[in-house]
Amino acid sequence: MSKITVFTAKRIHTMTDSAPPATAVAVRDGVILEAGTRESLAPWLDAHPHEVDDRFADKVILPGFIDPHLHPFIGAVLLPTRFITAFEWDLPGQSGQATRGHSEYLAAVKQAVDADDGAQPIFVTWGYHQIWHGQVTRAQLNEISETRPILVWHRSFHEVILNDAAIALLNINAEVMETHPQIDAEAGRFSETGAMVAIEGVKPILFSPTWFGAGLAQLHEVLHAGGHTTVADMAWGMFDYELEWAAYTHAMDSVAPPYRVMMVPRGLPDPELTGSPEAAFDRVDALTNRGTDRLFFDRHVKFFTDGAFFSELMQLGDPGYIDGHHGEWLTAPEQFEAIARPYWNAGYRIHVHCTGDLGVELALDVLDKLQFERPRVDHRFTIEHFGVSTEDQVRRIKALGALVSANVYYLHELGEAYWRESIGHERASQMARLGSLARADVPFALHSDFTMAPAHPLTSVWVAVNRFAESGAVLGENERISIHQALKAITIDAAWVLGQEGQIGSIRSGKKADFTVLDEDPYEVDPAKLKDIRIDATVFEGAVHPRPK
Repeated sequence: MSKITVFTAKRIHTMTDSAPPATAVAVRDGVILEAGTRESLAPWLDAHPHEVDDRFADKVILPGFIDPHLHPFIGAVLLPTRFITAFEWDLPGQSGQATRGHSEYLAAVKQAVDADDGAQPIFVTWGYHQIWHGQVTRAQLNEISETRPILVWHRSFHEVILNDAAIALLNINAEVMETHPQIDAEAGRFSETGAMVAIEGVKPILFSPTWFGAGLAQLHEVLHAGGHTTVADMAWGMFDYELEWAAYTHAMDSVAPPYRVMMVPRGLPDPELTGSPEAAFDRVDALTNRGTDRLFFDRHVKFFTDGAFFSELMQLGDPGYIDGHHGEWLTAPEQFEAIARPYWNAGYRIHVHCTGDLGVELALDVLDKLQFERPRVDHRFTIEHFGVSTEDQVRRIKALGALVSANVYYLHELGEAYWRESIGHERASQMARLGSLARADVPFALHSDFTMAPAHPLTSVWVAVNRFAESGAVLGENERISIHQALKAITIDAAWVLGQEGQIGSIRSGKKADFTVLDEDPYEVDPAKLKDIRIDATVFEGAVHPRPK
């Protein structure tokens, strides 16, 4: 039996409401023995060999941060690209200034293409958004270069724009381009399921060791810097189940980063349901009979209803969008019900991507029907993202026993833009209505959906508590939540959404010794400065990992 290590701190927030404040926590073999004070821990210390680690004596310790909806694979694919975005990004390996305006965006792309070393067969940039950058087309990219393949990846990740050279390189079928309902051939725009047509062609490049390997190394730094000890890949198999699994296992074995990944597979193996729902279920269920300590499964599954929030393709009820356009379904409503049923009947916990209120309504209607057909207790059916919703839907979520995992960062980056350009003030100001969930006593978590938001949980906490829009104005002040509620949403409540509350999420006897160490106490700082609290280190299963300088 190993020696006990006692970590001391100025304050330990256990996120266990029944426990008193703590200033010391005893750990052995990666498991918490007890949190309290040096005096209260005396029976353990008197009975067993121990050491006291005071390196965090002037720091604040919280449970290890959990992001219950993050896409490591997407992060590894996008991090090697050239970020040209409407907002600043500060990441290991690259920092980008904000670029706004149509001509300014095209000039930035041209400058990046001209400066590119050509080491990769295609130039890829991520971060384009039509509200800030105008409509970018195939013809405009051809003007930048007729010979260099260019792929512009939308801020949403659900859409790409290609020039002629890229279309030729990826060998995209002309007939498919002309007939696919989610491809605009003239504009060179591939959205939602249409985007998968383009991505299929670029996969051999993106998943090469020189691209993906470099991206995964950057991702490890990003997640460590954010204070994470657990993340969930909420749609494993988005590109390819086996390809992703091989890359993950290699990375985890060779690098052993200080976090674990819960694997939540995409429940619909193909873009559309072509065979029986039961056959699709059997195919995915068989894939999950594997796992390691750091890459594990626990009978959770992910589905999609409507389109991407950043692409303005969420499905909205009346009055819809200001300009009259319509959203998209990622899964046809009748197929969503059919494919969800075998997972429900098999006891899986179901997570559903819902960005607009019609997407939420579809998910809740199906939950209502499945619960009537085969009642389940503690099913933890989870609405993911929760962009546009109504207060009435919050009451339905409560009545049906569902949970929410919200991307509250939408409010900061898109609140004012969507107020003026997309859906009006009322709905834009009430994005990610966390206050309504708190008042209804609906458990909820906060997530980044990286790269839809920074992989930095304290940034999500900052938005949730303050509801600061881009300008600094407060949008939807009645939907703000307390600091304690927000911190629970990245610790114990995030663990609850993932069904891992028995292992992680709070600092109490018997749980894994996962901690995030902060320079300042989030309960005591100015709420407007929550995102600026420096993360000093993480402790993963008892091992200390200082944040890289």
